[in-house]
Amino acid sequence: MGSSLPRRIAVAAIGIPAAVGMVYLGGWVLVAGLAILGIVGTGELFRLAEKGGVKPFPAPGYAGAILLPVATYLVLEAGGGLDPFWGIAAATVWVLVTMAYALVVADVDGQPVVSIAVTIFGPIYTAGLPAFILLVRHGVADGSPGVGTLLVLLPLVTTWLCDTFAMVGGAAFGGPKFAPMVSPKKTWSGAVSGLLGAGVVALMYGWLVLGEVGIALTVWQLLIIGLVVGVLGQVGDLAESLLKRSVGVKDSGIFFPGHGGVLDRLDSLYWVIPLSAMCFYAFGVL
Repeated sequence: MGSSLPRRIAVAAIGIPAAVGMVYLGGWVLVAGLAILGIVGTGELFRLAEKGGVKPFPAPGYAGAILLPVATYLVLEAGGGLDPFWGIAAATVWVLVTMAYALVVADVDGQPVVSIAVTIFGPIYTAGLPAFILLVRHGVADGSPGVGTLLVLLPLVTTWLCDTFAMVGGAAFGGPKFAPMVSPKKTWSGAVSGLLGAGVVALMYGWLVLGEVGIALTVWQLLIIGLVVGVLGQVGDLAESLLKRSVGVKDSGIFFPGHGGVLDRLDSLYWVIPLSAMCFYAFGVL
């Protein structure tokens, strides 16, 4: 841990401003960033599957990782306002092409059903779910880059600090394990600390940041967002731990030196981003 700390700090110092800048620029810059992360994340998930004896199909998998954020942006007004029918049609064609690809290259004795399922699941999980960022960034009423960016940062900041509160609370209070078979170090005290911390952060961010730019969310709405982030962020972390533990690996990759792979860094956000977007839509923000 000590030897990797400088690398972790350097990656965070570069990565966080770069991510915020990419969200602020939005448009095709953000689409390209999401597609790259989707391709890398899909590749990491495919390698985990291969360690478990499953052979996904990289070509249609990587194509899906590009298609999903592109199609999402094209159906938004900022991306041209394409009829959503064509976005759904494109995703449908991709699924059918994946099946056709399997007919050509799959070995009938090599678990083709599982291979097809992983090939489709991989990009949906690592590129389709994060694509909800585009809906939040470009969905605010006035289309302001600053307001859209600040709205995106609510679930991101809350997730990052929820993780911090969970680590501090778990270390301070200890106690019964939360999910010993999946993540032996996690405790109930850490999980509760993370949940409470997420609620406080969401409230403070809503009052001190979003309120100042004209996004008025009620106390209950902010608490619901904090609850969503606090619960689903930790579930997403456990879900990725389950994938890694099932094939006996510690990190999903090395994309972020000192931090692990894309799956390691975005595991909570895969769950948090789409559900936060749904909350924003339900609360009339989008």
